[in-house]
Amino acid sequence: MRVLPMAEGRCGAAVALGVAPNARAGLGPRRRGRGTCGGAGRISHPPCPILVSGRRGASSSSHACAASKPWRENDARLVLENGSVFPGYSFGHTSSEVYLAEVVFNTSLTGYQEILTDPSYHGQMVCFTQPHIGNVGINEGDMECEKGCHLRGVVCRHLSETVSNYRSVETLDEYLKRQEVVGIAGVDTRQLTRQLRDTGSLVGVVCTDASKTDAELAEMASSWSILGKDLLKEVTCKEPYQWRDETEEEWEFQAIVGGGSDTVATSKAGDLKVVAYDFGIKSNILKRLSSRGCDVTVVPADYPWEEVMKMEPDGVFFSNGPGDPSAAPYAVDNAKNIIGKLPCFGICMGHQILGQAFGGTTFKLKFGHHGGNHPIKNTLTDAIEISAQNHNFAVDPATLPDSVQVTHVNLNDGTVAGMVSKELNVLTIQYHPEASPGPHDADVAFDQFVQMMKEGKGVLEPKIDLTGYGV
Repeated sequence: MRVLPMAEGRCGAAVALGVAPNARAGLGPRRRGRGTCGGAGRISHPPCPILVSGRRGASSSSHACAASKPWRENDARLVLENGSVFPGYSFGHTSSEVYLAEVVFNTSLTGYQEILTDPSYHGQMVCFTQPHIGNVGINEGDMECEKGCHLRGVVCRHLSETVSNYRSVETLDEYLKRQEVVGIAGVDTRQLTRQLRDTGSLVGVVCTDASKTDAELAEMASSWSILGKDLLKEVTCKEPYQWRDETEEEWEFQAIVGGGSDTVATSKAGDLKVVAYDFGIKSNILKRLSSRGCDVTVVPADYPWEEVMKMEPDGVFFSNGPGDPSAAPYAVDNAKNIIGKLPCFGICMGHQILGQAFGGTTFKLKFGHHGGNHPIKNTLTDAIEISAQNHNFAVDPATLPDSVQVTHVNLNDGTVAGMVSKELNVLTIQYHPEASPGPHDADVAFDQFVQMMKEGKGVLEPKIDLTGYGV
């Protein structure tokens, strides 16, 4: 007999998912009376199956539902700064007992490993709206940063007990233990997401110490804020280095998304020199640049612009990164002195840094943009792109000079998602065209950067006006 997946039964034991304890399942008629677990007046059902070595156990435990529990007891809680408490059970690293970070939610259906290792999440813990996390384990090829996990906590509804993927080398639980990152599962993530959406991102504490009161933890959470925090220096490289790895052939999607076979064929040339500022750069960004024929040198976040100019690059890239963009004036000063001299391209934090270099300001979004399903209107291609996003701040379009055009807009809330300065030869986008799990609609941005470097100023011309799109 095939044993179906297990779930919690009426009496607290396990019952097979999809098998109703009634006559239709061949388990006898419904009747009132004393149930098999002694619950007077409840609907009776047969002894709950216990899964032992892949079979229904024949031991005495199968006849005593209360003897063992096939689920984890709650031993942890997430307490938000507003006093809300979400119980769950811990996994990963738990010896520190208290873990503090800003809590955000991510709506991506796939790619949890990219989220774990994205330096832009430094200082945050993520609530996954996808309820099933950990089912493909952890592999060595999908890391977005050699330093490992940047999240301070993982919040999920269900942690997969089983890993099924040919590339997996360890479980999510094992990986988080090594990385000293806490996880809490069994959380009502729908309720948590609704609260974060309605009230805005909140600081939270995951605690496994039962002696600490909820009030103590809420006070601890309310004492911390990501506003004004310069986190770039915590995630950047220490010294310049060369990057030469391209997108692996089996994962190359350029021809599929519109680059065409000719573009792919000429991506091996390596005839364009690019300096990339590392504000927390993802490895797949470097792979996409390298796949476009760029010889990339990565430099620290505070690397002097004069030293960059001495390298005589064809273009400069400003990467993604965590924290408050207004807390990194050194990065803005470097950008101010480079734009107009060389073609520049910025993603995410780089977009915000360049926005300030133009003379604009940034502001914190209510709950940020975190997910793989955000629609973007791109006037450079006259297309709607479905994008992957991860940021808490945005550029205020009212503060930008007339010489800067808003060319991309987020259709969910009308915020600025991309800018072009034809005069200064600068392109910026707020989202992630390189997203490893997809979508890949915006990969064309790398082609546009290459075009800027090869053809000079004024090559990026919007095809339509954004009037009526919220900006």
